[in-house]
Amino acid sequence: MEGAGETKTTACVTGAGGFVASWLIKLLLSRGAGRYTVHGTVRDPGDAKNAHLAALDGAAERLRLFKADLLDYGSMAAAIAGCDVVFHVACPVPASPLSNPEVEMLAPALTGTMNVLKACSEAKVKRVVVVSSVSAVMLNPSWPQGKAMDEGCWTDVDYCRTTENWYSLGKTLAELEAFDYAKRTGLDVVTVCPSLVIGPLLQPTVNASSSVIVDFFRGDSEVKSKTRNVVDVRDVADALLLVYETPEVSGRYICSSHATKVSDVIEMLKSMYPTYKYADKFVQVTEEPSFCSRKLEMLGWKIKALEETLRDSVESYKAAAVLD
Repeated sequence: MEGAGETKTTACVTGAGGFVASWLIKLLLSRGAGRYTVHGTVRDPGDAKNAHLAALDGAAERLRLFKADLLDYGSMAAAIAGCDVVFHVACPVPASPLSNPEVEMLAPALTGTMNVLKACSEAKVKRVVVVSSVSAVMLNPSWPQGKAMDEGCWTDVDYCRTTENWYSLGKTLAELEAFDYAKRTGLDVVTVCPSLVIGPLLQPTVNASSSVIVDFFRGDSEVKSKTRNVVDVRDVADALLLVYETPEVSGRYICSSHATKVSDVIEMLKSMYPTYKYADKFVQVTEEPSFCSRKLEMLGWKIKALEETLRDSVESYKAAAVLD
């Protein structure tokens, strides 16, 4: 989508203050010759928790934060107006426990996605890149046992309802709805499905996926003993930009780089940071399936070594005083 030379592009990133979105904005602002101007949607532009965005190189000149709510169409349309590309990263996160999942989680996930897509149509956006999740891929009892899951595998929505896996159901329905809308309207929609996203923090608080790693440093705590599929947050940002800038992409892209046992990750961390006390109780749980990211790799996607991701993560936790 992106031409060579001095082409200027305006990109909207929803949920700008979040873990993945912050790294994506940093990447966009760092592109040569001030190529990207960014509109970021946040609930409150003046909130101190968004200060890390204003501190990014190039933010003063090329980042504008919009007060917006996914469930308020007008506010999303205002942020998306004038944009060439929209990266839909935000996902409504309702308070838990859920008393009515259909109303509290599924409706916001679908309404939020539809508001973004309709605003993109109105603004004549060239491409929409939607961040989904491997949770929209992996819950499929009919998938052949032992076969790595690829883009052709979809989470079974009936199975999700039966097992009350509302997060996976919301992600799956929102992604299906995005492709259905694209088919009906001609809007160019591509989705990226990351596994567990880890890596260094830009935002001041620990997000849900990073807390999985932080919890390994809780001595006497209990962790799930299984193979985890993980991906570096910076590699996710690279993947999102890659699928925008590559004209011929279509459909969905699984974005997962390492499948590694939790016990092996803890041993790796112990070797790098021997003075910490680590989780020492392991609870056996159902294994995760394996995923194939070959479709993304064929575009030239590169990944960081797991050791680099873990080291940079820990250093950022220390800097943020999450770890002593």
